[in-house]
Amino acid sequence: MFLSDVLDQTIKKIKAQTANVLTLANLSLGGFAIIFSLNGNLNLSLLLIFVAALADRFDGMVARKLHIESELGKQLDSMSDIISFGVAPALLIYQGILFEFGAPGSFFTIFYIGCGAFRLARFNISENNGFFTGLPITAAGCLATLSFLAVPYFPPPFFLFIMIFLSFLMVSPFKLRKV
Repeated sequence: MFLSDVLDQTIKKIKAQTANVLTLANLSLGGFAIIFSLNGNLNLSLLLIFVAALADRFDGMVARKLHIESELGKQLDSMSDIISFGVAPALLIYQGILFEFGAPGSFFTIFYIGCGAFRLARFNISENNGFFTGLPITAAGCLATLSFLAVPYFPPPFFLFIMIFLSFLMVSPFKLRKV
C-alpha cells in the first residue's frame, strides 16, 4: 500500500506540472532563438520561434484537458510569451534587416517589445470572455517571424512598417474571437 500511495502522489505531481513544463519549453526555445539571432544564425532562430509557438499552443490545451489551470501557469505563460514572441522575433527582424535603419530600427524593435508586454499585461488583468483585445502576441510574433522569409523580396522599409503595424495591432482595442 505504501508504494502505491507514493506512486499515486508522484503521478499527481507530474500531472500537475505538465503544462508548466511545456510553458518552460516555450520559454527555453525563445531564449535559444534570441541567442542564435545574436550569433547570426537567423534561420535556426526562425525555426525555434515556430517550435515555441507549438509548445505555447499545447501548454494551454494540456492545462485545460488535465484541469490543472492555475494563476501561476497563466503568469508563467505570459513571461514565456514575451521572450518567445516579443523579444525573439524582434531581435530576428532587427538582426536580419532593421539594423540598417540605425536608431529608428532600434526604436521600433524596442517599441514592438513594449507593445507586446503591454498587451500581455492587459490580457492578464482582463476578464476571459471568449475574446482577445488586440492581436495576441503569439500571432504577432509568428507574423513577424514569417515576414523574415520575405527579406530577399521586399525593400527594408517594408519590415519597419510590418513591425510598427504589428505593434499597434497588439495594443489596439479591436476584439478577436478566441479559437
